[in-house]
Amino acid sequence: MTADSTKRAQYYRAAMDYLEVAERKRDWKLFDDLPWEKIDPSKNSDQKATRIETYCAEEMYLPDYSSNGARMTRELYGLSCFQARWSFEESRHGMVFREYLLRSGLRSDVQIEALEKMVYARDWVPPFPTVRRMSCYGALQEGATYAAYKAQKDKAEAEGDPLLKAIFTNVAGDEAAHAGFYRKIVEIELAADREATVSDFAQVLANFKMPGEGLIPGYHERLKFGGGGISARQFMEGVVLSTLRSLGITRAELKSATARNSALPLNDTAAAASMASAK
Repeated sequence: MTADSTKRAQYYRAAMDYLEVAERKRDWKLFDDLPWEKIDPSKNSDQKATRIETYCAEEMYLPDYSSNGARMTRELYGLSCFQARWSFEESRHGMVFREYLLRSGLRSDVQIEALEKMVYARDWVPPFPTVRRMSCYGALQEGATYAAYKAQKDKAEAEGDPLLKAIFTNVAGDEAAHAGFYRKIVEIELAADREATVSDFAQVLANFKMPGEGLIPGYHERLKFGGGGISARQFMEGVVLSTLRSLGITRAELKSATARNSALPLNDTAAAASMASAK
């Protein structure tokens, strides 16, 4: 087998392993597996409304995420199959947040319609142009989303909100699985070309932004008011460093790659940065 065909086979096996675990251990149903009867409007607040609405808005860019992902992985069958499964799982996230907003009375139909118009007024563009860089991005972005949703699950439990706890337990589990898949793809890339992959990871980290940044008006203010974000320290310690440990990338390697990237001519380093800022 050629190096390229070997990677394709590894992508496919990673996708099959992912699908098997998803179907046998992690699947959940929006209508049957959540205690909707325990919804409690007395626990509503402006902060909770803003928090859940912001999560919902970020998930609602699914048409952009899915169409761009499908185009990028079109000739990589394993990755394109994962992309389809990922899109299904992410669709549940937007729908469950939307349903919670409506059923709890936190938002009306009119307000949800306005949210849709706000979301679809702008397009999300992939921040990086290659599968390898987007896999590095996915490992970090999905890890950060998991950390945020895990914190919300703990908050819901502390506040005695069993429905919201169940929602965040399930969506956090999906996000953790997504991060794990992207880490697996980065591992495959590291085995094929370690120096280039570490360089790409360094480039992605240097230009990292969450999808909603630059798209959702007042994104950071929304997260701060609603209590929906994670701190820079949580991102670094809980996401970046843990991802590096999982991948076996040392800080020294990352530092060297960052220095090499910085030494490249502007036209070689600006592409990813400009795409990231276009979000």
